Amino acid sequence: MENLCFENRELSWLRFNERVLEEAEDERLPLCERLSFLSIFQSNLDEFFMVRIGSLHDMMLLDSESRDNKTKMTSEEQIDAAVGRIRELSVRRDKVYRTLIEKLEEQGITLLDFSKLSEKSEKYIVDLFKEDFMPLLSTFVVGKKQSFPFLQNKEIYAVATLVGKSSKNEKGDKNEKLKIGIVPCGSSVFPRLIPVPERTGCFILAEELILHCLPIVFSGYKIKYSALARITRNADIDADRIYDEDLNYRDHMAEVVKLRKKLCPVRIELYGNIESETVKKLCEQIKLDHKMVFKYETPLDVSFFSGITDQLRSRTELFYAPRHPQKSPDFDETRPILDQIEEEDKMLHYPYQSIRPFLLMLNQAANDPCVISIKMTLYRLASDSKVVESLVEAAENGKQVDVLVELKARFDEENNIEWSRRLERAGCHVIYGLDGMKVHSKLCLILRRKGDEIKYITQVGTGNYNEKTSRFYTDIAVMTADPAIGHEASAVFQALTLGETVDHTQHLLVAPHCLQNRLIDLIDREIERQKQNGSGHIRLKMNSLTDKTLMDKLIDASRAGVKIEMVVRGICCLRPGVEGITDNVKVISIVGRYLEHSRIYIFGDGENAEYYISSADWMTRNTLRRVEVALPIRSQKIKDRLEYIFGMLENDNVQARDMRADGSYVRRYPGKNKAVSCQNILYDEAYRLASIIQ
Repeated sequence: MENLCFENRELSWLRFNERVLEEAEDERLPLCERLSFLSIFQSNLDEFFMVRIGSLHDMMLLDSESRDNKTKMTSEEQIDAAVGRIRELSVRRDKVYRTLIEKLEEQGITLLDFSKLSEKSEKYIVDLFKEDFMPLLSTFVVGKKQSFPFLQNKEIYAVATLVGKSSKNEKGDKNEKLKIGIVPCGSSVFPRLIPVPERTGCFILAEELILHCLPIVFSGYKIKYSALARITRNADIDADRIYDEDLNYRDHMAEVVKLRKKLCPVRIELYGNIESETVKKLCEQIKLDHKMVFKYETPLDVSFFSGITDQLRSRTELFYAPRHPQKSPDFDETRPILDQIEEEDKMLHYPYQSIRPFLLMLNQAANDPCVISIKMTLYRLASDSKVVESLVEAAENGKQVDVLVELKARFDEENNIEWSRRLERAGCHVIYGLDGMKVHSKLCLILRRKGDEIKYITQVGTGNYNEKTSRFYTDIAVMTADPAIGHEASAVFQALTLGETVDHTQHLLVAPHCLQNRLIDLIDREIERQKQNGSGHIRLKMNSLTDKTLMDKLIDASRAGVKIEMVVRGICCLRPGVEGITDNVKVISIVGRYLEHSRIYIFGDGENAEYYISSADWMTRNTLRRVEVALPIRSQKIKDRLEYIFGMLENDNVQARDMRADGSYVRRYPGKNKAVSCQNILYDEAYRLASIIQ
């Protein structure tokens, strides 16, 4: 019976990406924002295949009978279910693509195929191909003398079935010698969007030009069929499993990044006219199950939309109205930030408030003669990180700077490797994560010596120290001078320096040993309150909920009558409203202009309520296999603020969707009620408060 209240993780993720696709379909949104959402849908799906399908594929090979602990599906059953759902979404993807292309034509931007070109334009384009493209192309004809080429991850290739010279067999019949021709279409030299002469705003995609000109490329053959193909490769590598202790860890991670590009294919996408025999041969060559072949009626990669939106930038009505992070009324930038934090706890709420006070804090700490050390965990950084600049300056000023750079931050490894080298060159003490465990916490500790006293300034965040993402991810950062918090943060860093994790805390909740168990205790406390006076109440905001131990405990709480309200943006494996099990659970998802990334935990109401912000989603990987930190909120002012934010999220009727008992989502609409868009209201408020302090 309880299985009815659990949703499969992979299918829940696909429901999330469907919500992203809904934004591309939403006619209320400006056109260029819809284009952006369709691009996000595609990039999300790419990562889903690279990571999740790749992981399930590996699990299937290792243990075909292993099952999901929530829905009891085998890895193969999960792959099959996901593939079926993706095929349904692909039909919608093609449909919304065609709709958006029609909308672009109304704006004077047209993507053409060769059937719509005039004879003069076609001649110009073909001549352009011969002169500018042809010399840059690599070509492969797969046969006895040339093996099948390596196909790069997410690159587009033109594939053709080639008919060679015919020869007669003993009976005098002609035999067609079929070969496969392959031409890589990706190049940083020529543009993806090729302007059509004498037709302003008209373009042809580079891969379609190459596809059209294949008879020129393979002039010695007749082309029987041709299509475009795109490979997706597994990116799920266990870096620790293949780690050799005799190697430099940073060099090892650089090799892991290279290895990822060569892992086995998990998907092939096709667009064009290609017969089943050639598809079969392609699958045989790249060792891919035929069920992982996806055929589309639209381009395989819509990242070219960014080039189109750049050309439309002057038409403001096609974009969201500009919004910029505002000054926080809680900070006076004319005074030292560290002094202000010692006076009272401070909070920043991105993207509504600027990250500038935090950056100022780091910069001032780097130059403050009273500061003796800065300790920090870094997971994902901006490409031109001001955070790193301050840490480098601090080290060059003689301060002790300890930085844990997580080299296993998936798809950010190369960036983090480069930053780690720069930090080391400046004299920072750099730690490269822990064996078998990612350090995902967002923790910063500054120590100041004032006379004979050591002051602690601790910052805990829900999101990365990344100036770029702070402009479109909703995150919370809290800074406190509470010495008890500072002592525990120091213990966390001391353990990390030794390659260990803390096994006991009193105030901070710190995974892997002091988070899941403490959350269970907090849920049990609400169950007890419900039994005593009917006041049990739990409110949670996160990106994903998959931890079965915590979900089982939430089910216990629901059955006891505890009111549970959750804002879960992405994966949610607990279905609400299942009779007798999750009757008291309510789940909403908000997908909108800004990515809802903050994690907030609230247990209880009124004076007895406990508030936390954290870097941790309620996923087993976060609660048991990562170093995560949750900060208890002591400031009544910040508690009130979190209460207000959560209330705004719950009342949203523009971007919010309610999860139903069958795992599906239904979108809220204002109808006759006042429109409540939590993101718009929070930004309006940020502008209003900033105007008061100016």
